Formats: sequence, structure tokens, C-alpha cells
Amino acid sequence: MSMLFARKPMDALMAEAHAEGEHTLERALGPFQLTALGVGAVIGAGIFVMAGLGAHYAGPGLMLSFILSGLGCGFAGLCYAEFAAMIPLAGSAYTYAYATLGELIAWIIGWDLTLEYAMGASTVSSGWSNNFVELLNVFHLKFPLWLAYDHWTGLRKATEEVAREMMASNFSSLVPGSQDYIKQMSNLIAAPTAEMTARAHQVLGAPVLFGHEIGINLPALIIAIIITTVLAIGIKESAKFNATIVVVKVVVVLFVIGLGAKYVHPGNWGSNWHEFAPFGFSGIGAAAAYIFFAYIGFDAVSTTAQEAKNPQRDLPIGMILSLLICTLLYIGVAAVLTGMVPWQSVNIEAPLARAFLDRELTWASDIIVVGALAGLTSVMLVMLLGQTRVLYAMASDGLLPKKFFAEVHPRFRTPFKNTFLVGILAGVVGSVTPIDDIGKMVNIGTLLAFVIVCISIMVLRKTDPDRARPFRTPLVPFVPIMGIVANGYLMIKLGWLNWARLIVWLAIGLVVYFTYSVKHSKVRARLQKSVGVKG
Repeated sequence: MSMLFARKPMDALMAEAHAEGEHTLERALGPFQLTALGVGAVIGAGIFVMAGLGAHYAGPGLMLSFILSGLGCGFAGLCYAEFAAMIPLAGSAYTYAYATLGELIAWIIGWDLTLEYAMGASTVSSGWSNNFVELLNVFHLKFPLWLAYDHWTGLRKATEEVAREMMASNFSSLVPGSQDYIKQMSNLIAAPTAEMTARAHQVLGAPVLFGHEIGINLPALIIAIIITTVLAIGIKESAKFNATIVVVKVVVVLFVIGLGAKYVHPGNWGSNWHEFAPFGFSGIGAAAAYIFFAYIGFDAVSTTAQEAKNPQRDLPIGMILSLLICTLLYIGVAAVLTGMVPWQSVNIEAPLARAFLDRELTWASDIIVVGALAGLTSVMLVMLLGQTRVLYAMASDGLLPKKFFAEVHPRFRTPFKNTFLVGILAGVVGSVTPIDDIGKMVNIGTLLAFVIVCISIMVLRKTDPDRARPFRTPLVPFVPIMGIVANGYLMIKLGWLNWARLIVWLAIGLVVYFTYSVKHSKVRARLQKSVGVKG
């Protein structure tokens, strides 16, 4: 039983951190690249995709939801920063847990991170496709709905198209984009008639296989494969690609806030607490739990620790600075979005683009769509990057097949095999699964990782108080305890179904651990050898 909680020695971790050669990861990232990776992962999903979903839970209180999620991330981020500076290795929370809580807990968190990053990339690939289809519409190019979305989302989009046809014929007096138009449109979609549903199936035009309509999000699959190829070529190339995209999307976000502020209708925010938060603080908390996905990213920076030039100094800077920048931008965009559109009418798939389009600001909507594509591209890149580095760390410890997951290409210095596996799987999942369901699965996995990192900080302060810490989490144990409370609360708000999904996922992981990992663990083998020598 003690072997299950065997900890990886800090000396062994530091030896790995200083290893060099063609079979190790290349150290090529500075503070700017690391901060850009953090911003690249954070800005995109929340603003261009998940904000629409959050508005339907919190109303205008979405602004407070972003603050609440940001606080939970902030507390966890300070704990991550200490670990990242102290243990500059790929693996993030998995590696930190291995050094403090033992192998079994490390495996659980590593398996959990697999859910976070891979499903995160799948969610973003689906969101990317939504904006790609919007961009094609700008040029009057029609992409078949059954090839642009999974079946359920495609049918919903077809229903929306039918509703617009009905608006044009039955409510021609209403001005497209007006408050009354948007309200009536929402009523039609919320309660479709049998005739509307039949017409929606015609518009969808999906082929039938074994008696069931099929649908596949082809753009989501294609973009996942393209990003995977970029990651396999090298970390320098990936970082440059990401930095370029980050500049584009931050400019677009600032453009949205500046232009959108001119079209804000203060009445949409409400004149009292009930109107501002239609479902009370409970709704704000639920939205915070769902839009928490928007903040996934700063922790992905820690997975690149083995590729940072000066990890002890630069990793804390990259994580904390990117979190601060993104929180401020999120609050600004949430205020503009809920001020422009009544929260009941906020579009889920492309909320910002649709808000400007409904105001007949077509040119602004086109710019937003381009920014959304750029933003979601960088998010996907960092998600897949984080996933491959966690698998690399686990395989290096023997918990996964090393010849596949930890093999580094001698020229590109990347774990190319596991990179292609992860990218293709993420693309397939994103092409056939509704974005809402994937996003909720990702959130609960990430929150669990944050809770474990906060616990680990307190444990290591007790078990190894004299270890050099280039960055120290302030106000311990207050900060990690608040991180546990804030993120634990958000986990509760996700509901029992997401807990069930998490438990099933972890159960599958434990089967893998006890059938493969325990037999190949390097730490376990080292301890068994040590005990044998002493005996």
C-alpha cells in the first residue's frame, strides 16, 4: 500500500530538469513567449464561445461570474507559480503531485489533465468551426450544415434558419436586429412547432445511416490536424505562430470593447439586482463554473517548464501576468456583450459576432469573426501543447509506454508520436460532440487539478520547508485554502451529471494504472530495489 503513495524524490526531479541532449525537450521560451502562451490559451474560448453560454445562466451578472472564476484561478495560480519555479519540469500538476502526494494521486491528476487538455482542444475546435462557417457566410459561401456541425448542433442551427424565414414572412414589420425582433426570434426557437421541426430537418439535409441522420464537424477535424502538425515541427515555431495570433486577437478584443461600448443599452443590465442577476448569486456561481473553461491556459504555461530558458524567473511571470491581463479583458467584453443584447437573446455559438451583426454592423462582425478564428486557433495550440507535455512526463516516469509517448524527434525535439495521437483524437471528438457537453467535462477536471495543486503546496511546505523556492506563494495557508474553497465551490455548481462523468473517467484511469503503470513505474522500481538492497 505504501508503494501507491511513493513520492518522486526532489533530487531526481531536479536532475531531469537539467538534462540536455537531442532526446530532451529544447529550452527556447522566454517571458514574452510564456506570457503569450498564457494569453493565447485564455483569450478565445471564453470571449468567443463560452461567454454566450454563461450569459444564459447569469444574465448581466456574467461580469461577476468572470470575476469569481478569476479569483479561483488567481489563488490556484499563485500555488502553480511556486511549483513551476521550484520544479521546472514538464507535467504541471501531475509532476507537483508526484513530488508531494505520491504516485497514485499523481496518476489521478495526470489522467485528469488528459481530460482537461484533450477535451479542451475538442471544445475549441468546435467553436473554431462555428466561426469559420460565419466567415464563409461573409463571402456568401454556404457550407452544408451536416458537415459544419455535429448532428444536434446542426439541427439547432437549421431550426434557427427556419425561424428567420418565419420572421421574414410573419413579422416583416420588425426591424432585423432590434430588441423586439430578437425577442420574437428567441420565442420561436424556444418552442418550435411540428412544422418548424420538419422544415429544420429539410434544411439540415443530413444523409441517413442505419435509420439515423448523421453529422460531422469537418472544419473542427481539419483545424485540429493542422495545429497538430505545427506542434510536431518544433516549440520555437509553435511559439512564434502563437505570438503572432495573440497580437491579432488582443487587438480585436480591444476593438470589440471600444466599438461595442457605443452600442450598449444600459437597460439591458437591469435597474435592480434581480434584473442584473435574474437567477441570483446561484446563477452567477453556475455561470462561473461553466465559463471557468475560459480561464484554462495559465496552468498550461507550467507544462512548458522544461522548454523555458529561465523557468525559475519566467514561469511565474508568464502565468500571473497572463491571468491578470485576461481577467480585465473578460470583464470588459462581458459588460459590452450583455449591454448590447438582452441576456435571453445572446447567441451561444458566436455571441459577439452575432451581437454586432444584429446591429447591422456587418463590417465589425466580420472583423470579430477573423479575431475569433485567430483566438481559437491559439487556444487549441496551447491546449494540445499542454496535453502532449503531460503525457510526455507520465511516460518518462514509466506510467505510460515510453517508446511512444516520450519519444522525442531528434531534429524537431518534440514528442511527435503522442502529439499526432492527441491531435487526431481531439479533432474526432470535437467533430461529433456538442460543444456544451464537452466544455462541462473539461471544467470539472481542471477544477480538480487546481484543488490538488493547492493541497500540494501546503503539504510540501510541511515536508520540505527548506527547499529553495525562487517564487513563494504569499499568505500560506490562506491562499491555498481559499483556492480549495473557491474551486471546490465551482465543482459543486457543475451538478451531479458532470461529477458522474468525472468518476467514470477516473475509474477508467485506475484500470489503466493497476494493469500497466504499477508494473512499469520507475519510482516504484527504484524503491523496491532500495528495499531489496537493505534487506
